[in-house]
Amino acid sequence: MKKDAKVGIVMGSDSDLLVMAESATLLEEFGILYEITVASAHRTPLLVHKYASQALLKGLKVIIAGAGGSAHLAGVIASFTTLPVIGIPIKAKTLDGLDSLLSTVGMPSGVPVATVGINGAKNAALLAIQILATSDKNLEKKLIAYKEKMNVEIKSKGEKLSKVGYKKYLENK
Repeated sequence: MKKDAKVGIVMGSDSDLLVMAESATLLEEFGILYEITVASAHRTPLLVHKYASQALLKGLKVIIAGAGGSAHLAGVIASFTTLPVIGIPIKAKTLDGLDSLLSTVGMPSGVPVATVGINGAKNAALLAIQILATSDKNLEKKLIAYKEKMNVEIKSKGEKLSKVGYKKYLENK
């Protein structure tokens, strides 16, 4: 574990790393310390139990959990902690990730998991940042600046599209 990590990133398999790296990248951009690991709800359930039940004691504030297929990782973690858990359904080889989405979002009453879209690691990180920003004014300012930058970028793209037309816009993309 990274000392002073506030966010835990857990994935069911290292094959999920390309997606999960998007969460890590955005947390780094915001200067948020995190830890990242692999633990499978089905293949290493005792490891998942240990991770989830010790997360609060280690100082984590939010856990981001991504898994594909029968994606129970986020739910299993949520069952062992009071921390907010954000689930990322990972697109697996079958069903285009729909199985992962339904497994992650379909939690029983009493075990909530905030679920983002399939492969939505960036949104998971943003949600974690928003949760942390409720008690960190500096982080809140960074989040406001991030959203303003997005606003400016989108307006610029719209103006360019209107000016050059869609065909030239696509040629230069």
